[in-house]
Amino acid sequence: MTSRAGSSWPTDRVVLAAQQGDPRAIATLLDGSHAHVQRFARTLCSTPEDAEDATQEALIVLYRKIGTLRATAALASWMFQIVRNECIRRTRVTFHKPAHSPAVEPSAEDAALARLELERIVGCVAHLPAEQRAVLVLRDIQGLSGSATAQALGLSRAAMKSRLHRGRATLRSDLETPTPTPTPIRDADIEDAGAKDA
Repeated sequence: MTSRAGSSWPTDRVVLAAQQGDPRAIATLLDGSHAHVQRFARTLCSTPEDAEDATQEALIVLYRKIGTLRATAALASWMFQIVRNECIRRTRVTFHKPAHSPAVEPSAEDAALARLELERIVGCVAHLPAEQRAVLVLRDIQGLSGSATAQALGLSRAAMKSRLHRGRATLRSDLETPTPTPTPIRDADIEDAGAKDA
């Protein structure tokens, strides 16, 4: 599958034909989606190998389940969710594997922090309202131009800009909100608890 990185997502007509089982449309859909799905994976996965594997898995899901897609305009958001889930799954698997070369492996604390940060970023994007997420993904992650993004989603430039602005603001606010940290337990707290039990 070789799709030009700068091309747009497959047209609604291709998606509809693929949903109805047209083999030629399915091939066109997979080919036309490949570069975009790969770009999602490279953005979200922790290693190039995971990104490539996640790309293939996502395209397999697309092939098998295209008939379940409710709206043709939701293709990009749907694929983003599939890739996101696959990248998170692979990150979890990676961090649960035994270390083969401790000298180059990150510490357990660094690995946990990296995993949590990745999940936090991906989670914040995923929790945006669907219309904001779709614009943000196409414009900032896919790198489409403003006019191409508006056209892909069937929006006016003004509506696209408005949703993009709100999506960016919400994402920035969510990422700037500090993650709650547990209060450390002091020796005095343990002693107090022991005294109450006695």
